[in-house]
Amino acid sequence: MGATLLYIEDDKEIGSFVVDHLQENQYEVKWLISGDRAVEELEGCNLVILDIMLPGLDGFTVGQRLKKAGPAIPILMLSARTSIDDKIQGLQLADDYLTKPFHPDELVARIEVLLRRSSEPSKEAKRIKHLEVYEAENRIINTDNGEEIMLSGKQFHIFMYLIRHLGQIMTKEQIYESVWGESYIEGDKTLMVHIRYLREKLERDAAAPEVIQTIRGLGYRVRG
Repeated sequence: MGATLLYIEDDKEIGSFVVDHLQENQYEVKWLISGDRAVEELEGCNLVILDIMLPGLDGFTVGQRLKKAGPAIPILMLSARTSIDDKIQGLQLADDYLTKPFHPDELVARIEVLLRRSSEPSKEAKRIKHLEVYEAENRIINTDNGEEIMLSGKQFHIFMYLIRHLGQIMTKEQIYESVWGESYIEGDKTLMVHIRYLREKLERDAAAPEVIQTIRGLGYRVRG
């Protein structure tokens, strides 16, 4: 199977047809008929296909909640509404907008574009305090002295994970499971040791970190 898609559509006839077509194209699909549990089901998904006209919470509200929970996960909105106002409102939170009726091959093509775009690291530098981070090139420059900072593979993956969730508090469990691909065991000091080494390399003063913040009792955060 390829990427995992969260599909939210209350029309069972349309939904069944779309799910079959997506699975034929090697996608794994989580299909919901309302947005009530959308945030809970977002875990492990690479993209969201979201219908605007839903029972209960409308697609705009669901989309806002999903973007807050997973800002890096692209959203493709579906709607029978064709007015420019609806499209503008949809595109304020979604990454693409497709009007019904649509051909399933067009849906697949748009999904592929969004997934490709979201998986490509930006070639532009991200500026974090005194650091310039070039994710595509695996390079970090200290702008105070112009020198490149060398990180180990695990250190780089931890830092990139935090940067991809810039401003968000990420728990030890989330970081560990993303970087090591294993469940975090309470009391394991491995991540804490890597964070200490990261701070020694990245911070102006490791004893007073500005880049990687500890949020006591919760986890870590990088703020831009």
